[in-house]
Amino acid sequence: MEALVNRVANSKLVTIDLETFYPSGETVPFDLKQYLFMELILKEKDFRDALKSHDWSQYTGKNVAVYCSADAIIPMWAYMLVATYATPYAADVALCTPEQYTELAFFRKLSSLDTTEYAGERIVVKGCSDKPVPASAYLEITRKLQPVAQSIMFGEPCSTVPVYKKAANQDKTEA
Repeated sequence: MEALVNRVANSKLVTIDLETFYPSGETVPFDLKQYLFMELILKEKDFRDALKSHDWSQYTGKNVAVYCSADAIIPMWAYMLVATYATPYAADVALCTPEQYTELAFFRKLSSLDTTEYAGERIVVKGCSDKPVPASAYLEITRKLQPVAQSIMFGEPCSTVPVYKKAANQDKTEA
């Protein structure tokens, strides 16, 4: 009788767990609606005074999602002003809703991914995670790795769905 061989363990697959790109820290909202006069107008002097008296230390180490839930026109300098106050305390500050922050954080991390270590590799992008990984992260990792990877699969090493395979006649240096 032949010995059982674990082909998955012996394969040269590189597994990428997108959950490791999940943003760390708590994401908190900063809604400009509360600073609007009649929920319509941002008065510069009142806004500046309110920001000066705001307790910015509550954002220490947190991701601040700056947005406006009211249907109002917000001048661009207002977002810049919030950033000047929040940045010394916050881990990150972004113009988005708290729900959008996760997707933005994934995109930032994936866009800075050094793909050279994946050149010529057979890659499995892990499909299961404990945290919600946005669909856009799967698209972005594929976009980033396709020019360098030999193949890209989705799922778990024991059960994958093929996504991309470099053509046999395609040079590995082509993008």
